[in-house]
Order: sequence, then structure tokens, then C-alpha cells
Amino acid sequence: MRESALEQRLVREVERLGGRAPKWSSPGNRGVPDRIVLLPGGRTVFVEMKAPGERPEPLQEKWARELRKLGHQVYVIDSHEGIDRFIREVAGG
Repeated sequence: MRESALEQRLVREVERLGGRAPKWSSPGNRGVPDRIVLLPGGRTVFVEMKAPGERPEPLQEKWARELRKLGHQVYVIDSHEGIDRFIREVAGG
């Protein structure tokens, strides 16, 4: 399974919830999460997508720590099961 296929599925599932999951590109800030997930009710969550079994790089881990320190949720997803779990959690059930 390729990371891009998982990422496409994540976007579709978030849109089914009424949200958006645009790609995040931040010039000059390497390592930011792949997606900013914008959910109904003003909720924002960050998602780093990985191919199955891959781990975040050190710079990606640093960004995740920084975002969490600021009170944001950051998920690392590398499987269909991870997408399902994410959707359940952000949908509240």
C-alpha cells in the first residue's frame, strides 16, 4: 500500500464527516505534518501520513512535539486501520 493511496482515503473520509483535509506546505519549515484536518465545529487536527510500517523522521517528530506543546492533536497514520481509528476518534464515537 502506498502512502498516497492512504492519503487519498483519509481525505475522502474526512470529507464524509463534513470536513476538509488540505495538504500542508509551509515553505522554510520542513517536517510539518502532511495534512491539516479541518473539522466541523472549528476543530483542527494535524496528520502525518506514512507508508505502512514507516516511522516519522526526526524533524517530523520535532514538529509533532511542538504542535502538541501548543495543545494541538497530531496523528501519525500508516494503515487503513489507522484511518478508521482516526475517523472514529474525531467523529466522537
